[in-house]
Formats: sequence, C-alpha cells, structure tokens
Amino acid sequence: MHQTRGIAEEEIIGQCKTGSLKHQELLYKQFYGYAMGIGLRYSINRDDALEVVNDAFIKVFNSIKNYQSDRPFKAWLRTIVVNTAIDRRRKDLKFQMHVEIENAGPVSNSGNAIEKLNAQDILKLMQQLPPTQLAIFNLYEIDGYSHEEISKLLTIPESSSRVYLSRAKEKLRNILRTEAHDHGRSVG
Repeated sequence: MHQTRGIAEEEIIGQCKTGSLKHQELLYKQFYGYAMGIGLRYSINRDDALEVVNDAFIKVFNSIKNYQSDRPFKAWLRTIVVNTAIDRRRKDLKFQMHVEIENAGPVSNSGNAIEKLNAQDILKLMQQLPPTQLAIFNLYEIDGYSHEEISKLLTIPESSSRVYLSRAKEKLRNILRTEAHDHGRSVG
C-alpha cells in the first residue's frame, strides 16, 4: 500500500469512512496530483480542472463508505474524476455537438502523424482541440472507453463518437503538419 506520512492508504480510507476530516485531508493530498492529471485532460484550463477535482473529491468523501477494497482505490477515484468531468461538460457538449454535426464536412483518414507521437506530445497538443473532441479523444484513446460506452456517457449516438474521434485525430494531424512544415520536417 502507499504510505502518507507513515499512514497506510488502507488506514486513511478506513478513517475517511468514519468521517475523519484529518484523514480526508490526507487522502486529498495523497491523490490530488493524480486526480488533477486526469482533470486537466478533460478541462479547458487549470481552474476548470481544479473544480472538477474538488467536485470529484466531494463525491469520493460522500460515497467512500461504498468503496470496496477489492478494487484499487486509484481506479475507483479515476472513474469518479472522469465521470465528474464528463458530467460538467455534458450540457455544453450536447449543444456543441449539435452545432458541429450540422456543419459537418467529410472526414479524412490521411496520414499517420498521431501514431508517431508519444503520450507527452499528444497531451500538449490536445489542449488545442474543441471540448467535444477533447472529451471523446480522452475517453477513447487515453482512458480506453469503447464508442458504445462513450455514447452512453455523453448520451450521443455511437456514430457521433466515431466522427468526433476522427475529427480530433485529423485536427491533431493538421496541427502536426503545420508545426512540421514550420520546422522543415515531413510528417504523415
């Protein structure tokens, strides 16, 4: 188990289940960085991510009595942070998806620039994606959700999930081409 100031994660969680504010603070501090990393991937800016993380921890503390130790705590926390971020974006995403679908053009499958990137490069570029594309790219490519799961999370058709993922990849390819052209390199 992880240690925080000499206290085992299991003990911190057990004390959180009793409502100990001291242990809730310890848990928050221990997992803040992890939760913030997830929150930043789904948020437009750091302030938005911080709100997602804080809302997620409120949900964690309100439902920690239901946490079962047979599942890793990080996995349970990750699910809560991702769902909190998605819930926060759901109304905006529905509106944006409706507007974007009406103006949809053909999606190109040219180039393999994305496959040539490492995870850190992708994370830097992802902040340039529109919120809808960012959310779906995160869910599918990084967090491993299927299009069916994404469609249920965002209450959109599976086909829309595929379209937005394709658009996100195409936008990333275009950004890469522009940057490569500016630096005299050839990409995808």
